[in-house]
Amino acid sequence: MNNIIVLYAAYLLITITVTIWVARTLFRNGKLFLVDIFHGNKDLAEAVNNLLLVGFYLINIGYAVYTLQVVADVNNARAVIEILSLKIGAIILILGCMHFLNMFIFFRLRKRALIEKRNHELGY
Repeated sequence: MNNIIVLYAAYLLITITVTIWVARTLFRNGKLFLVDIFHGNKDLAEAVNNLLLVGFYLINIGYAVYTLQVVADVNNARAVIEILSLKIGAIILILGCMHFLNMFIFFRLRKRALIEKRNHELGY
């Protein structure tokens, strides 16, 4: 089989697998933050969590497919591994950045929700 086809198949398989794993982890654990942010409104938290999941998939899988093209010569197994490691590394770094962005947003929203809750309890 042509090395470039092996590279593309491995890249997409690994990237989509890692994306699904990260998305499911964020989805499962982010639900608690969202319920707290939305003052116990589980329906709203679940809806927002589902929308975040879809957006996460669209951005990450879309970027992976967008960057699929390889212009370098892929003549041997070494080239396949080196190019694959660069591409997978970039995707993992992007997933990590998106994770920290999500955490930053969740904590900001939670902080705001706690302030609103405290103000409501104090009658402000």
